[in-house]
Amino acid sequence: MTSKTIVIIAGEASGDLLGAGLMSALLERDPSLQFEGIGGPAMQALGFNSLVPMERLSVMGLVEVLGRLPELLFLRRRLIKKYQATPPIAMIGIDAPDFNLGLETRLKQVGIPTVHYVSPSVWAWREDRVFTVAKACHHVLALLPFEIPYYRQHDIPATFVGHRLADELPGEWHQTEARAQLGLQVDAPVLALLPGSRAMEVKQLASQFIDTALRLQDSYPQLQVVLAAANQARYKELQNLVATRAEVDTIMIVLHQTRATLAAA
Repeated sequence: MTSKTIVIIAGEASGDLLGAGLMSALLERDPSLQFEGIGGPAMQALGFNSLVPMERLSVMGLVEVLGRLPELLFLRRRLIKKYQATPPIAMIGIDAPDFNLGLETRLKQVGIPTVHYVSPSVWAWREDRVFTVAKACHHVLALLPFEIPYYRQHDIPATFVGHRLADELPGEWHQTEARAQLGLQVDAPVLALLPGSRAMEVKQLASQFIDTALRLQDSYPQLQVVLAAANQARYKELQNLVATRAEVDTIMIVLHQTRATLAAA
């Protein structure tokens, strides 16, 4: 680790994209910065050194969390030990509050500047978590403007940074253009299926999504169905799932085309 290393911990595809955007902005200011921690393909494409696969942090539901708890606690202890011994110039936790806030707390205790990117929804539920946030990080980067006054009420420094989609989405999506872009018939209805970015989400939901879509196609033969994969791993899983079902030849699977899929529907 160099003296200009920033640690980023992202736990799922959305965090990977936010992390990549953050890295790009920071590298514009200082190209000599280096980044490591846990991240996905978008961050790695910018030179990020991911110590373990990002999938290790991507868990869903109580059962999966409990099953993976020893592994997650071991990983967090490993990161705490590593960065307490060789401190980075800052640590940024992206979402994943149940994992990141504990890590941020321990690193903050030894003087490492800590930032939490994507505010936990403390204003909506489990309000007492705001005290955990105050203990864990020096600064919060919030996606929503109304979150800032809430944090200020609790004397927590926070900055509204907006959402990356606001920069990427065009002012208006045209359904016809989106359908043409995906190779769909422009005059037939489209159903968008978005089973999620986590492995467990796809495992639990994709088959039910497909079953429902097939039943709808029985009733509406002109219905075009597009199954949007959030990342390469989910794309392969969805392809394998569809390949086992001979009747699923009327469902299109696309990769990195979620917004176009939504626009087409």
